[in-house]
Formats: sequence, C-alpha cells, structure tokens
Amino acid sequence: MATASPAQGLQGPLQFAKKLTGWYIAAAVVFIVFGIFAILEPAVAGLGVTLLVGWLLVFGGVMHLITAFRGGGAKQVLSQVLIGILYLVCGIYFLMHPLLGISALTLFLSAVFLAEGVLELVAYFRMKNEAASGWLLLNGIVTLLLGGLIWFQWPSSSIWAIGILVGVNLLMTGSTRLMFGLAVRKLAASASP
Repeated sequence: MATASPAQGLQGPLQFAKKLTGWYIAAAVVFIVFGIFAILEPAVAGLGVTLLVGWLLVFGGVMHLITAFRGGGAKQVLSQVLIGILYLVCGIYFLMHPLLGISALTLFLSAVFLAEGVLELVAYFRMKNEAASGWLLLNGIVTLLLGGLIWFQWPSSSIWAIGILVGVNLLMTGSTRLMFGLAVRKLAASASP
C-alpha cells in the first residue's frame, strides 16, 4: 500500500493560494503605480482626494437623513437630520468648490498632525523610561515639523501636501502588500510537492 505525501491533500488550496496571490500582487502594483503618480502630480491627486471626500460626505449625509426616520425619539431624529444636512452641505461645497475644499482639507490635515505630534510628545514624557520610548520622541518631533511645515506654508501647501502624503501612503502600502504577496507565493510554492 502506497502512502500519499501530506502535500498531495493541499493541491486545491495551494492552487487557490497561488491564484489569489497573483491578484494580490497585481493590486499591490496598482497601488505602487498610483502612489508614484500621486507623488509626481500632487495637485491632481489632491483634487481627486477632495472630490472623493466630497462624494463620501454627500453619501454619508443621505444615509444620516435616511436613518433619522428609522425610530427613536425626537432628539435622535433631530440630531440625525442636522448631521445629515451638515454632511450634505460640506460634501456639496467640496464638489462645487474643489480648490477651496483642498485648502480646507490641507488646513485640517495640518491641525491633525500638530495635535498628533503634541500627543506623541506627551506619551514620550510619560513613558521616557520605557524601552524604545525614543521612537515616540522622534515620531512626535517629525509629526510636529510636518504639521508646522504644512501650517506655515498654507494655503500654498494645499497644492502639494495632500497629494504627496497620499502618494507616499499608496507607495508604502503597495510595496508592503507586494512583499507580503511574494512571500505567501514563495511559501505556497515550497509547500507544493
């Protein structure tokens, strides 16, 4: 009686894993290409992000208005209607005035970075005796510098800030996913008989 190798029972899942990693790697390459494009054309990428945020706000506003009348008291209905109207107004404003929207998003982004930098520094001073707390200090300083750079160059930073940051994020996400997909593909190849 011949014994089958344990890997023979894995033929179906291994083929599926190879096929799935192929799509995963392709998506990672698309992320990398979009990231490079966003870095090379930050104004276009920033405009795209602003339009996306506008549409998401419109969609969110409509959803708040729909859910406002699904039950609950008058207080819940009123708050959902007000939030829905605010979302709709902001979303339509972003869609009708994308250049002003990009400027508003950039100012908001700068404020978020400044607040994050301060919180990272507070965390460092609370944990400075812990191992690797220096990374909190470094992250806090870099985040504060980036937030300050965007803030003090606003509104001219609106042209580059969002596009560059989205581009770097897409590039890093794509690179990470590419390496992960290649590692899984290599693992699946080594497991096949």
